[in-house]
Amino acid sequence: MNESIERILRSGPDGGGVGESVSRFAAAAEAAGLVDVAYVRAGTPFGDVLMAGTSKGLVRIGFLHTSSEEELLREIAVSVSPRVLHAPGRLDEARRQLDEYFEGRRRTFELATDRRLIRGFAREVLAHTARIPYGSFLTYGEVAAEAGKPRAHRAAGTALARNPIPIVIPCHRVLRSGGVIGNYGGGPEMKARLLALEGARVASA
Repeated sequence: MNESIERILRSGPDGGGVGESVSRFAAAAEAAGLVDVAYVRAGTPFGDVLMAGTSKGLVRIGFLHTSSEEELLREIAVSVSPRVLHAPGRLDEARRQLDEYFEGRRRTFELATDRRLIRGFAREVLAHTARIPYGSFLTYGEVAAEAGKPRAHRAAGTALARNPIPIVIPCHRVLRSGGVIGNYGGGPEMKARLLALEGARVASA
């Protein structure tokens, strides 16, 4: 273990209390290069989300009204790295851009993404999904066709349902045939409200 972190653990809470000790531990861990994944809890109009990032970029956005923080952190620890730490400063820019999106002041995200959790056919599906313009939408079949497998609309649906970076990779912009909302990881109501925020005209569910 890095010596500076070890000293903090041995010293325990001091005059600044537990919060200061935890902050010093986090800073020492970052300085020592012992943090592979930084995470923060962020507020949105739909409830809190957990945002996580690596040195390559944003790796996970999880809806905390459908999964617990513990479940999401366990998933990240298993799938990305066990060296996960609450480090809000690393995600300041991602939080700022997300706030601007929900306030209607941002149409495109300018964030690096770490797509290691996206594999196989899902990589093509989500790469094309990421290019769907603000306020527009495609159907599952259209996305499957753009990804090179026009008959694989079910597989495309599965890839979209497992999108680890929703909103930034806008899977809410993919609908059923006829423009019907369909399912969404954050729930169909959230999907409809995101599309309404962007001014997209869709059919009723």
